[in-house]
Amino acid sequence: MSRGRGVLFTVEEREKFRELMAACRGVTVLSHIHPDADAIGTSLGIYHLLKEEGVRVEVANATAEMPRHLDFLEGFEKIKKKIDFEDSLIIACDCGSLDRLGFDVTGRTIVNIDHHPSNTGYGTLNLVRAHAVSSSEVAFRFFAPFYRISRSVARAFYAALISDTRYFTTGNVTAESFELARELIGLGAEPGAIAQAMLQRRSLASLRVLGRALESLRLYHNAQVAVMTVGREDILATGARYDDLDGIVDYARSLVTVELAILVVERQESLKVSLRSKGVDVLELAEAFGGGGHREAAGFETTQYTPERLVSLLLNMIQDKGVIPLP
Repeated sequence: MSRGRGVLFTVEEREKFRELMAACRGVTVLSHIHPDADAIGTSLGIYHLLKEEGVRVEVANATAEMPRHLDFLEGFEKIKKKIDFEDSLIIACDCGSLDRLGFDVTGRTIVNIDHHPSNTGYGTLNLVRAHAVSSSEVAFRFFAPFYRISRSVARAFYAALISDTRYFTTGNVTAESFELARELIGLGAEPGAIAQAMLQRRSLASLRVLGRALESLRLYHNAQVAVMTVGREDILATGARYDDLDGIVDYARSLVTVELAILVVERQESLKVSLRSKGVDVLELAEAFGGGGHREAAGFETTQYTPERLVSLLLNMIQDKGVIPLP
């Protein structure tokens, strides 16, 4: 086995990847629909390192509106809305299940790079490490021994790292997380500039929709559960885009009594639910509705309920399953 500071890969996995690369005529790098910074940063990092090695590579995402605050990353404008390459090797980034790619990749060879415990293992080669703090950590530790990590790659991976660790505040952060950050900074990532680009470039619409979300906040179960809802009318009235909602659920989690926060967002044809906690397991809740994620950060989408009915079901499930200790 080769070792990457806590993230392990077998010789067989590396040899299998080399075989897949040798057999392909091109590579398509994809990430999950409604991508976050880990998805975009990991996919752009892989795109750059392959392109810089002379590989024929494209990067794509099926989402119409991409997160604007990530446009400072090199190659952001290269992200397509379709797959142009035929029979290319697919590298899927930060995507727990095949349907979350948003593209028809039937019959394609897939390399699955992820860190979600709920990953379904859909790849021809599955490089899934649930103990990693970000998919970019998995990618960096896998590729660094045999690919050059340029400044563009390091910046993309670093942006992904700080986003998925919520700037090193999540419960899975270890000394190895900071070691990874140190290495990426040494390779050209600028921590101050990247953090500023990600944190201090919010749209006015994002603040307006945040205000509406906070007005909707309700507390349940002895104020240990917080629920916020954002309806279609809130999106339209504020001019917000769905990427403007990133991070809103954390405001509810920040309340001193709250152990579990829920954000319900009404999309055109579905409800998107984000679950965050200070340590209790929300992954089980998400999986009950066909979703996935991590122990302290998970989510799902559903078309089966009204917002009110869905919140009621979640609150009952929290109580019935003993997700948090209730008086």
